[in-house]
Amino acid sequence: MLQDRPDDAFAWIDAQRERRDRAGLVRRLSPRPADSPLLDLASNDYLGLARHPQVTAAAAAAAQRWGAGSTGSRLVTGSTELHTTLERELADFCGFEAALVFSSGYAANLAAVSALSGRDALIVSDAGNHASLIDGCRLSRAEVAVVPHADPDAVRKALGAAEEDTREEAGEGAGAVPARRRALAVSDSVFSVDGDAAPLAALAAACRAHGAALVVDEAHGLGVLGEGGRGAVHGAGLAGAPDVVVTATLSKSLGSQGGVVLGPARVIEHLVNTARTFIFDTGLNPAAVGAALASLRLLRREPERAARVRTVAMGLYGRLTAAGLTAVRPDASVVSVRAPSPEQAVRWAADCRAAGLLVGCFRPPSVPDGISRLRLTARGDLTEEQVGRAVDVIVKTAPTA
Repeated sequence: MLQDRPDDAFAWIDAQRERRDRAGLVRRLSPRPADSPLLDLASNDYLGLARHPQVTAAAAAAAQRWGAGSTGSRLVTGSTELHTTLERELADFCGFEAALVFSSGYAANLAAVSALSGRDALIVSDAGNHASLIDGCRLSRAEVAVVPHADPDAVRKALGAAEEDTREEAGEGAGAVPARRRALAVSDSVFSVDGDAAPLAALAAACRAHGAALVVDEAHGLGVLGEGGRGAVHGAGLAGAPDVVVTATLSKSLGSQGGVVLGPARVIEHLVNTARTFIFDTGLNPAAVGAALASLRLLRREPERAARVRTVAMGLYGRLTAAGLTAVRPDASVVSVRAPSPEQAVRWAADCRAAGLLVGCFRPPSVPDGISRLRLTARGDLTEEQVGRAVDVIVKTAPTA
């Protein structure tokens, strides 16, 4: 209940906290030690590179050479030769003309979506998209059509309806060629909740039928899908296409931090001049740049790491479903296991932790379908013994419906 005191400006926070408590939706920070004894199936370190000696050594060397911070925005003092090298090698690896590195994957998504749309534009957004894409849509001031999850026909219809509206506004006949309205569809390549992959080829075809661009977030695809981990867009034959833009984070498969936008050179030049999260943000720190570059080079030398992640994910899925649990077949590295309720999901994750296993726990409002689940992330460095141990813990601690 709100207090009557006129000086209690944040009384409403107490009311919201009480509602979260009743719904079982309280979130708490759990600081981890440097050397945790827990078996980790919760982090996004898909390739197991965050602690790789070559990666950590590269981070330390970059900090010693370039400093602990980048000292300013990328357009002032925040761009180093190391940033340029990483951008060039990321573009080459993923098959695009150019790349631009940001301080986070979140910032990269805000930049790509907002700078490539605008007040008079249309954005068609998948209902299962990550929060950063959703926030990019909100900040863009564009008209946003949210369509059912992984449904290319719905994307095509939304783009077509916008063309019809444009004709009507211009007073043109049904057969007239409409004035081109800026439009783009945005989608994750692999969705973070259930780990299912987007139908990228069909999405691209829907966009091209209406002259729209396609923006794809490869946060969970880079390093896992495509030839040698080049991503789902590369695997779909869309890398380097003039109407396709990719965003990604450096904090998952590459074990570092930061984000990147990849696409045609003119798109990247446009972002340099217009993207607020690039222009007004401090550049990514040199240690993170050095670490990401070292991870990328490791992946180039050892492309089998990507296939190993997928093998581990399928192994987890197969064993869990064989034990009677409900899980979503993974297309990449994320394995989603359904829980009966938010409260039981929290208890299940806590019981796993007590048994030495760290797992993710996704509940509303983080999940768009309102279904709580454990979220397991396969890592390419997990052994068969570790996978078996993880499955045993999850099965033994599973709640009854």
